[in-house]
Amino acid sequence: MFFVAILLFVLAVVALTTGVLGLIGRLPGNRYLGVHTEAALRDEAAFRAANRVAAPALIAGAALLSAGGLVVLAAGGFTGGLVAVGVLVIALFTIGSGATAGARAAEAVAPPEPATGGCGGSCGGCSLKDICEPAAGARTV
Repeated sequence: MFFVAILLFVLAVVALTTGVLGLIGRLPGNRYLGVHTEAALRDEAAFRAANRVAAPALIAGAALLSAGGLVVLAAGGFTGGLVAVGVLVIALFTIGSGATAGARAAEAVAPPEPATGGCGGSCGGCSLKDICEPAAGARTV
């Protein structure tokens, strides 16, 4: 059970560090830590806003993981394993709710995605492409 407790503590440190850096606006834009949806990565201000909104949930998740690690160390055995699984699930839901709120904040702050043109912005696989774009050499009236 010692290994499980250490794992919970490591996850708590990662969540706490990410949460605190996001809260103070010092989390560097990246694809690994923090809220990294398309909207959040589109603009530095959107990334900062998303992670500032998600930070309290990350810090709460870190507190849950730390408390769970302490209980696992104290209880050990089967009870410690049940506590570890329960705490991990609750902490992931807590962090996930913060990430969802952060993603919504990023969508509200991020500049709109540029239009790609063509047939509804598709990559050319649209079945209506011939209707949207006249064939080469065709005359338009």
